Amino acid sequence: MMSHKKPRIAVVSPFLDKQHGTERCIVEQLQGLADEFEFHVYSARVSDLDLHKIVWHRIPLIPGPHLAQYIWFFGANHLCRWVDRTFRRLTFDLTYSPGINCFDAGLISVHIVFAEFNRLAQRHLHFGSNPLRFWFTLLHRRISYQFFIFLERRVYSRQDLPLIAVSGKVRDTLRRFYGHQQNLFVVYNGIEPNKFNPSVRQTLRASARSGMGYSCSDFVLLLIGNDWNTKGLPCLIEAVGMLKEPQIKILVVGNDVRLPFQELLEQQRLTPFVQFLPPRPDAEFFYAAADAYAGPSLADAFGIPPLEAMACGLPVIISRQSGVSELVTHGVDACILENPAEPAELATLIRRLYEDEEFRGRLGRNAAQTAAACTWKRNAEQLRSILQKVIAGQAQAIPGSRVT
Repeated sequence: MMSHKKPRIAVVSPFLDKQHGTERCIVEQLQGLADEFEFHVYSARVSDLDLHKIVWHRIPLIPGPHLAQYIWFFGANHLCRWVDRTFRRLTFDLTYSPGINCFDAGLISVHIVFAEFNRLAQRHLHFGSNPLRFWFTLLHRRISYQFFIFLERRVYSRQDLPLIAVSGKVRDTLRRFYGHQQNLFVVYNGIEPNKFNPSVRQTLRASARSGMGYSCSDFVLLLIGNDWNTKGLPCLIEAVGMLKEPQIKILVVGNDVRLPFQELLEQQRLTPFVQFLPPRPDAEFFYAAADAYAGPSLADAFGIPPLEAMACGLPVIISRQSGVSELVTHGVDACILENPAEPAELATLIRRLYEDEEFRGRLGRNAAQTAAACTWKRNAEQLRSILQKVIAGQAQAIPGSRVT
């Protein structure tokens, strides 16, 4: 066991890896600050973490649906930390949690506000608009969202609890739904500049295109993420269907269920033009294969894939509902989709990218410059400042604002 010379922080998260947005952020933060803080991770599984510098306390999981596993983890991590506190005399200066994973966190980073997420996703949660085979999944999501909203009301309404929002959009949503005014910070997500840059994309491009079966004349639109309804996949399918350009292809990367979108693909006659692939550790491979990134999200606290796409020099279409839109200017380093529920608006933006090579190139070059300033190193430095203030009991003196 490490000696208690550095500030000791318990980090509570069901799992940690670099394949999911929230968890990716926490991994990068822990790796960046492991020399300055003693981190103890309470998690069911971890990967992509240097366990020589970070202590992992494994929480056993039970089989079952996601909500049941979450409730189990919620209670089990409390119990494990109580055992460590009582019998091992292991105390912490702070408990840090991405989202609500315990009731005793002294600092929470907020990557999604389910009250807002549920509101925007309502039209996709009706049983009548989904295939019968998808109803169990739909019921599970509806129950889960209501349970998470219940927890949000109990936790996020506490004015004394410091919260880190991943965008100004999330900060404003916390204020609107839960009246949280003080102890509220904004720290944007980041990218790995060594992996995501125009040079790497160009190097991988030929092998990525051929490996995925794309020809030189194909124009590939990339969408990465889970919960494809909320990520705007129906809008993207309808928009491409309107264009009736056989060279425009869609590449969807994620772990969601394809079945609910099959009927729409058949209606738009796009089934042969849309490819679904699972995530892979070298996500830069997908950006290398693409010609543009299309992210018409109905709700997205931040959105790491659009920022990574920008860093690679891809022209991107970003929904106004995505937090990453706060970093860009329409027509300069990105195209901003004002209404992600309007396929015609998205189709217009896609057509311009498809037909205007000069505009496409200029947008990509400017995007790479903008994204290059948003690194995980910067993210970790901002978190360090907040951790130090919270541990010192000075967070109350800091009004809700962006950390720079």
